[in-house]
Amino acid sequence: MFVDLLGFTIVLPSLPFRVAELGGDAFWLGVVLTAYSVCQAVAAPVLGRLADRYGRRGLLLLSLAGSAASLVLMGVAGAMWLLLVARALAGLCGGSIGVAQAFAADLAGPAGRTKAMGLVGAAIGLAFTVGPALGALSAPYGFTATAFVGAGLAAANGVAAAIVLPRGNPVRTHRPARAHGVAPWPLLAAGFAAMAAFVGMETTVAFLAAARFDAGPALVGVLLAGAGLVLVVVQGFVVAPAARRWGEARLATGGAVLMAAGLLALPFLAGVPFVAAVLVAAAGNGLVTATTASLLAAAGPPERLGARMGQGQSAASAARASGPLAAGALFEVAMVAPYVLGGALSLGVAFLVNRHGARAGIGG
Repeated sequence: MFVDLLGFTIVLPSLPFRVAELGGDAFWLGVVLTAYSVCQAVAAPVLGRLADRYGRRGLLLLSLAGSAASLVLMGVAGAMWLLLVARALAGLCGGSIGVAQAFAADLAGPAGRTKAMGLVGAAIGLAFTVGPALGALSAPYGFTATAFVGAGLAAANGVAAAIVLPRGNPVRTHRPARAHGVAPWPLLAAGFAAMAAFVGMETTVAFLAAARFDAGPALVGVLLAGAGLVLVVVQGFVVAPAARRWGEARLATGGAVLMAAGLLALPFLAGVPFVAAVLVAAAGNGLVTATTASLLAAAGPPERLGARMGQGQSAASAARASGPLAAGALFEVAMVAPYVLGGALSLGVAFLVNRHGARAGIGG
């Protein structure tokens, strides 16, 4: 997942300039960026159900090959519609994150499930931290060269995956008789709300920092990189031991409250306290994301695991598509508005996780 998303994120710094070269404006950039999340939201549940039926390995390898093809197409696209098609294809293949989560949960077993979800999340977060930096380094060679570098990474990743991924589903039993509606709605709603709250902060934090203490692009870049690093550390090293001590539901609740505190404080802070609040919100999001994914993995029979994780990924992708639009519109109304909404959504996550825990008999 790290290498797959590294290939995807390496083109992000150059993408706005490529859109401009093809005659597009800010609206078209928004369309191109949103196309990925929308297609990912559509594809994730379908890929999850197919993975339950035919096996995770084959679906992952097919998606990795599609990622390489989408980057090649992105590199050669000489028209806006073709660039849009390439991004849509990348989103369809990106729906395989849910399949990867299911595969990781299969391999880890119940005892290692939370750690596995944390490591997958850390890999994704690290890719979104390292990829843009590599993209900035390769940008002087042109967008086409950068896209081809990403395609080469994706192709090599596919070959490596074909060699190292175990065959079959370790706990797959039989073809599911019914694949729809398998994920508990409180967990899907919690995943959507947590992602929407966090991407709303990511979308507007540069404007807020500029308004609060005249921050420039360099500081905002460092701020977002720091938030990404906190996500990686929390999901990769903190979540698993904390879940063993306090339980997944209790940890998710604490993470949601932590995220709410950071988001609600941000509009009233400046300087170092502002940076600290962003990092607190990122830490809370890291706790929520990994634990809700683990709860989702445990919320049904193993033969429907892929379908559940696909639905969870679809909810997160829908939030990534709609969250920035809502936050941007609210920021134009009042600077504090997207952060009040984000705080409310975060507290809603705590309520939803506890509702699911009460129904499922989970402590915390």
